Amino acid sequence: MTIKEPLFENPFVGYAYSYPHKQAYRPFESAIPLKALWQDEPTENLFLYVHVPFCEMRCGFCNLFTVANPKGNVEEQYIHALKTQATIVKEEIGPSQFARLAVGGGTPTFLELPLLEQLFSIIQHNMETNTRDVPFSFEMSPKTITPEKLNFLYQNGVDRVSIGIQSFVENEQKTLGRPQKNKEVFDALAMIRAVDFKTLNLDLIYGAYGQNADSWLFSLQSAMAYKPEEIFIYPLYTRPLTGIEKMAKNEIDNRFHLYLLAKEYLTSQGYEQISMRMFRLKSIDKTADNLQYCCQEDGMLGLGAGARSYTKYVHYSSEYAVGSKNVKSIIQNYIAKTSVDYAVADYGIKLNDDERKRRYLIKSILQVAGLDKRQYQAFFKSDVLADYPQLIQLIESGLCFIENDTYIRLTSEGIDLSDAIGPWLYSDEIVAKMQDFDLK
Repeated sequence: MTIKEPLFENPFVGYAYSYPHKQAYRPFESAIPLKALWQDEPTENLFLYVHVPFCEMRCGFCNLFTVANPKGNVEEQYIHALKTQATIVKEEIGPSQFARLAVGGGTPTFLELPLLEQLFSIIQHNMETNTRDVPFSFEMSPKTITPEKLNFLYQNGVDRVSIGIQSFVENEQKTLGRPQKNKEVFDALAMIRAVDFKTLNLDLIYGAYGQNADSWLFSLQSAMAYKPEEIFIYPLYTRPLTGIEKMAKNEIDNRFHLYLLAKEYLTSQGYEQISMRMFRLKSIDKTADNLQYCCQEDGMLGLGAGARSYTKYVHYSSEYAVGSKNVKSIIQNYIAKTSVDYAVADYGIKLNDDERKRRYLIKSILQVAGLDKRQYQAFFKSDVLADYPQLIQLIESGLCFIENDTYIRLTSEGIDLSDAIGPWLYSDEIVAKMQDFDLK
């Protein structure tokens, strides 16, 4: 069997946004103290991620760790637990600096302004981070933003806002299990553009039931009216336990055609492709970007239920679920934790050298910028082509090339097949763990 057969058979195998996948995580045999876990880690250029697992509705396509419209005072309890966790984690990992910040979910702007203020106090005081000094991304939805919230975010250093629109066609929004009116979408985007955020990112989805080239192009053109600095386009995946799993599906999978249409249109509108999903305006000023953080080499610290943390040899988090009942249970367990519980990692995966190298490879090669052979050599003391002969197969198949004997990059066609190439590079051990995962 040649490499081209599995790749061209199905270009949509899976989204390799992180490696190893969270479905490869398991309970550790014994909990690992955070102090021991981080003592030999460089902590001067970390990524701080905070997870807020609440939304105003659960979209039909969503398999993220979140719950819709929590009852009682769960949000208040969660923020209190987050403050406790942040205090303990900061003590355990010792002196640290963050080169990038992000708050995601869920929908963080689901929180009312007083809780947002407490959230920022945790980041600024408990984590000792000046949110105005580093790139700071914040996720939101049309239903949950107000001018007051947006101004608060801006005044406290948020410079990138990301909003999920998914489609500007209301019928497609319904088939995605996201019933929203275009008026509230337009009002939300106008509110955002009234604030001087450096970057607006819009998320769109292609492959919705009934979507065709004309309706997809309409959504892309509608997005252009707001001149977003970034656009992420996501192929629709029907995942277990999600709302659209039992809904009507297109008889013919037109996702690849729609992807190519978007790629052609966005590049014609002055965007450059960064990865299969990400397009960025060529004209934006990148000189002020903080380039200290490198996701392949630097660590990540996650706070909150559902957030993942990465050290060189251990990735850890809370447990993962999709079903509402199980997500609620994990959130309650998080809220009930003691200070002693927050000082250890008890669920995740330990990475051997091969998995560390694969992670570096996957995180690099699926970006248009590609992988720097010299950087890989310096980091791992080995040659990436010798470590992973699959790259030679990609090159021979015309999906990859080497530039100036330094950069290994996917061709344009290779980038188009990222959702096949990424999973193809997973180790057999990780694939087996993912297949054996009991999703609840």
